[in-house]
Amino acid sequence: MGNNESTAGGQTAIPAKETYVWYKKFMMEYPSGLQTLHEFKTLLGLQGLNQKANQHVDQVYNTFDMNKDGFIDFLEFIAAVNLVVRGKMEQKLKWYFKLYDADGNGSIDKKELLNIFMTVQTLNGQQTLSPEEFTSLVFHKIDINHDGELTLEEFIDGTKKDQDLLKIVSKSFDFSSVLKLIRNGKQPDTGGGFLQIT
Repeated sequence: MGNNESTAGGQTAIPAKETYVWYKKFMMEYPSGLQTLHEFKTLLGLQGLNQKANQHVDQVYNTFDMNKDGFIDFLEFIAAVNLVVRGKMEQKLKWYFKLYDADGNGSIDKKELLNIFMTVQTLNGQQTLSPEEFTSLVFHKIDINHDGELTLEEFIDGTKKDQDLLKIVSKSFDFSSVLKLIRNGKQPDTGGGFLQIT
C-alpha cells in the first residue's frame, strides 16, 4: 500500500507520477482524449511516406488500438508506452510478431517478413542486411519445421536464442527515444527515422 508502482503481467508498470505527466501531455495534445491515425503520424513526424511505409505505420497504430475503435485513447497510449519503456523481451516479441503478421492469420510467411523489413528499412534507413538476406536468415535460423511460416512460438523461441537476430528485431522497433522527446515537450526528428531509436 502506498506504492506508486503496480505490476501487471509480471512487469513493473509506469509509476503514478510519471503516468500523470503522460496524461497531462496526452490531454493537452488531444483534448477529446482520443488520438487519430493522422495525429499519430504527425506526432511521430511521419508525413509523405510511400504506400508500404504508410501501411506499416497503420499496422503499428492498429496494434496500439486494442479495442479497434479507430482511435488510441489514453489507456491504450499508456499501455503502449509501458510496453516500450518497461516491457519484458517476451512481451515485446509478441508485439513484434503481431506487426510482422500482416494478415493476422497467426503466422508469418516469407512475403510478410520481407515486406515489413523493406518498410522498416525505408523508414529508418537500416542497411545492416538487405530485406532478402534478413528474411532468408530468419527462416533459416528459426523456422524449425521448415514449412515456410513462423508461428508465435517459433518466432519467440528462435529470436530469444539468437542474440544477433534479437538485436536486429529489437532495434527496428525501439520507440524509447521518441517517447523521451515527447515527454520533454520536443518533437521527434521528421527525417522519417522514428523506428530505429538507440
